[in-house]
Amino acid sequence: MDTTFKGAARRLDDLDLPKLGARIGVGEDEIHAFLDVETSGHGFDAHGRPIILFEPHVFFRNLSGAKRAQAVAAGLAYVRWGEKPYPRDSYPRLKAAIAIDETAALRSASWGLGQVLGENFKAAGFPTVQAMVEAMMEDEALQLAAAVNFIAANRLDGKLRKHDWAGFAKGYNGASFGKNAY
Repeated sequence: MDTTFKGAARRLDDLDLPKLGARIGVGEDEIHAFLDVETSGHGFDAHGRPIILFEPHVFFRNLSGAKRAQAVAAGLAYVRWGEKPYPRDSYPRLKAAIAIDETAALRSASWGLGQVLGENFKAAGFPTVQAMVEAMMEDEALQLAAAVNFIAANRLDGKLRKHDWAGFAKGYNGASFGKNAY
């Protein structure tokens, strides 16, 4: 895995939103509403890397034994969400976590426009989390396609079509969606 996390970093074009929305039977307005909540409107940071959020509680559950103990001691993993505030830039933590266990680390970050959690690589349409991350590095259309695949795999497309925003947010972000202002 290229730990610079820099790929082509292509932006969405005008045809991507309607094309990807049509795959789940929604229009551009629904895709825009989804993107407005999940991202700051772009999939890459100022360095050309995918926008990520490394989640220490997810890293904790993806590890066991000596690796978990090492991650906890390094402050990279803890039991519950919200135990400590997240730093502004998740990449230093992600790189430190990769040194402990690459797959667990990649599974423990949310990636790109749709902030698809690495654990969900199969639902997002990828054979491995590494393949998902490589796609996230290339292109915002691939990032959005991963989110659309996740939405379809988890049968959230109907909630999006019906504008059941609370139901969609609960399914996409988990039961604590309200507490996290989704």
